[in-house]
Amino acid sequence: MRVSATAKYIRRSTRKTRLVTQAIVGKRVEEAAAMLQFMPQGAAKEVAKVLKSAAANAENNHDLSLDDLFVAEAIANEGPTMKRWRPRAQGRAFPIHKPMTHVTVTVENREGR
Repeated sequence: MRVSATAKYIRRSTRKTRLVTQAIVGKRVEEAAAMLQFMPQGAAKEVAKVLKSAAANAENNHDLSLDDLFVAEAIANEGPTMKRWRPRAQGRAFPIHKPMTHVTVTVENREGR
């Protein structure tokens, strides 16, 4: 059985977040949580929260054991971009783009495969 959790509108770059999500795919939930705890990337903290939520959803809503769960899928999709303007010399304005990311982590029961 597959159970997922999603965090939307995270103020991080999608490209940087994908580096973190790709590292945990296929790992056991405990192992993935330990990896995320010691990763230097800032997005690891946000992905760890989503992983913890997905594991809690599986345990509480579907009565699955945490020992049998592994990360089946971890996706970082592009969200909306906030557009701001920065004043520059001689009356010009340069655009500032502040990207957002939607993170989805899906865990699956190893016995359910």
